[in-house]
Amino acid sequence: MRRLLTVLLLFVTMAVFAAETGKVVKVLPFLLDEQGRIAKSPSLFDRDAYQAHLRLHTNEISGIRYDVLWKAGKAEAGKLKVRLELRGTLADNVPKTKTLEAEIAPGKTGEWTEIKFTGDDYHDFGAIVAWRTTLWSGAEQVAEQKSFLW
Repeated sequence: MRRLLTVLLLFVTMAVFAAETGKVVKVLPFLLDEQGRIAKSPSLFDRDAYQAHLRLHTNEISGIRYDVLWKAGKAEAGKLKVRLELRGTLADNVPKTKTLEAEIAPGKTGEWTEIKFTGDDYHDFGAIVAWRTTLWSGAEQVAEQKSFLW
């Protein structure tokens, strides 16, 4: 009887995971310097140190890049996209919003997608307060991850 329950539990778990069409696993925001770099070398320690340097020296920042790790299993080819929504404030506390999108090809394993927000749009936007990343299959939202303040 115990084996039967174990096998039944295994099948139910597999059915739940098979029904999942997508997931946003991780979102990493990185500041970009004037050359569009997030670090001066490929070392993770150097990357974190350079990001801390850019946060202190805001005049060297040219934009921000969001790296989104997503998974999609049962999605139609050519219909997937990652949408990034940003909320910010200007100097006089006027709220602003911005939506950026990237079309992606479906993959069964984790894939990274970069979404950049640079140039005059970035500098005119003001301070980014919150973000939300969603994964879309056609017109249907299949996954979401958002910052604490969203």
